Amino acid sequence: MDRRILLISIIVALAGFLFGFDTVVISGADQKLQSLWNSSDTFHGIVVMGMALWGTVIGAFFGAIPTDRLGRKQTLIWIGVLYSVSALGSALANDPYVFAFFRFIGGLGVGASTIAAPAYISEIAPAKNRGKLVGMYQFNIVFGIMIAYLSNYLLSGISEDDWRFMLGAEAIPAIIYTAAVFTVPKSPRWLLTKSREDEAQKMLKKLRLDTSIAQLKKDMQETVASGLGENIFMKKYRFPVLLAFLIAFFNQWSGINAFLYYAPRIFEEAGLGESTALLSSIGIGVTNLLFTLLGIYLIDRLGRKQLMYFGSAGYIISLSLVSMAFFFGWTGMAVPIFLFIFIASHAIGQGTVIWVFISEIFPNHLRGSGQALGSSTHWVLAAVIPSFVPVLFGTVGAGFVFAFFAFMMVLQLLWVIFMMPETKGVSLEALAKKMSAKKS
Repeated sequence: MDRRILLISIIVALAGFLFGFDTVVISGADQKLQSLWNSSDTFHGIVVMGMALWGTVIGAFFGAIPTDRLGRKQTLIWIGVLYSVSALGSALANDPYVFAFFRFIGGLGVGASTIAAPAYISEIAPAKNRGKLVGMYQFNIVFGIMIAYLSNYLLSGISEDDWRFMLGAEAIPAIIYTAAVFTVPKSPRWLLTKSREDEAQKMLKKLRLDTSIAQLKKDMQETVASGLGENIFMKKYRFPVLLAFLIAFFNQWSGINAFLYYAPRIFEEAGLGESTALLSSIGIGVTNLLFTLLGIYLIDRLGRKQLMYFGSAGYIISLSLVSMAFFFGWTGMAVPIFLFIFIASHAIGQGTVIWVFISEIFPNHLRGSGQALGSSTHWVLAAVIPSFVPVLFGTVGAGFVFAFFAFMMVLQLLWVIFMMPETKGVSLEALAKKMSAKKS
């Protein structure tokens, strides 16, 4: 693998680090903020905790517009700005509404990054290495999650306002990322969709890709020429649209974001003390990181579909055990161990596969729109489900919540068996032809 391609992919994938950090850092401040502002469970879940996710929904819905019009690189720069402003504003907020506003700003960055970063990396990556390179975005997400849990643990108790330090810490990597992304070249494939051939030629030389501008043009010509005035909701794109929707749909009905958001609270519900709950959260981050690395190592060897088999089976087993633990009152370390299995299953399956898969199944001229559909589906559910977790835990109970998540993963396994295609090692242009030819 060319070192320059690897370095550029690492820089762009740092958007995922900020995504993971931003999503999870709030978990350390969760109960402190509810106590500080004396919020009801509903207000706290929907406004204080949930507003970032609603920002993510908006960012995912509309992120394709700047990604396609301004370009992948320019959008990534603005994403860095949003993260930086959000981190500083959230840390300095003095009431729940100002806090929610700045968390919303950060959410816009998260949503847009799930479109722009995988699209950029998939467009510069050689087909044989595309899985692991796009997978680096997911690796950075889980690395950000782990660092957020560790940061929260280390900063917990340093002052009465320790939550400000937890949230403000994100500004440091956000500013570094914003500066670094200025150095990456523009995507040659995006430039060709805008008929900017001279610039595309220059970018190909910078990237040292093993293809010529003439060959790339030839490969793209059919889809670009036939793509004028097209959109993803045309009949010929029904199959990739359904695939993008369903992989995102099942991702969130595993309960992954609900768990990451409320990990310390879930551990306390299971009978662990506050400090032990925070420490267990770090264990979740480490498990997530290690199994994501394993997934990235395997994704171009075994393929996307095989990893989804592993993940689905692990989901069903672990979520069923967590549900039983709450029903039968198993306390101590039983719940953390079962949830470690859950996280490992997510990391090697859905976590590694989702952003790679969605970035592959749409043609170049519709990649931004296709990823926006998958990403917005993902984030609408990621906003709705965690927002109601405190209420559901207090009414129906954690056992029933995790039992429902287990049932949804049975449905995911059936989808993987009967519908999901394999995409490893195939060029983006060949995949575009294959997907548009499928009849759903």
